[in-house]
Amino acid sequence: MGSFSQLCLLGLTLIMGSHVAHAQDSPADYVNAHNKARSAITTIKIPNIVWDNDIAAFAQNYANQRKDCKQIPSGSGGRYGEYLGENIAVSTGYISGAEAVKLWVDEEPYFNHYANSCIDGHECHHYTQVVWEKSLRVGCGKVKCDNGGSFVTCNYDPPGNIAGQLPY
Repeated sequence: MGSFSQLCLLGLTLIMGSHVAHAQDSPADYVNAHNKARSAITTIKIPNIVWDNDIAAFAQNYANQRKDCKQIPSGSGGRYGEYLGENIAVSTGYISGAEAVKLWVDEEPYFNHYANSCIDGHECHHYTQVVWEKSLRVGCGKVKCDNGGSFVTCNYDPPGNIAGQLPY
């Protein structure tokens, strides 16, 4: 696997450099990557997240609008019309959906569960959305950007990162 550096801006993940991988972008790949992180929590049993085709359609529709790879949140929506949680990763080269989820999960060391906050200005909210106990459904979309990079987005229902609430 190649190496890359990561820069987080406004809760979005930007991946610099090219990263070659052979992972697929199937629903199972996204779900398995999420559930691996959720099962790593040992203080409580967090339910597995499941794929939702309606949320995935929303996420893919939004990804299709971001072929410019601009890091702009979707503003949400979905099958119930309510707000959805969202994680976005943008790369300048190829990145699989499972690799995007891993990048979000790699923020785990920066989350202080006892203080319910990120440590010293580091980003950790992608991670907390991945492991948010009450988020039970996920749908993701991906597009190759006009510049050759990748735009990956996952949406969550119910949404996580609710102010004042712990993720689990």
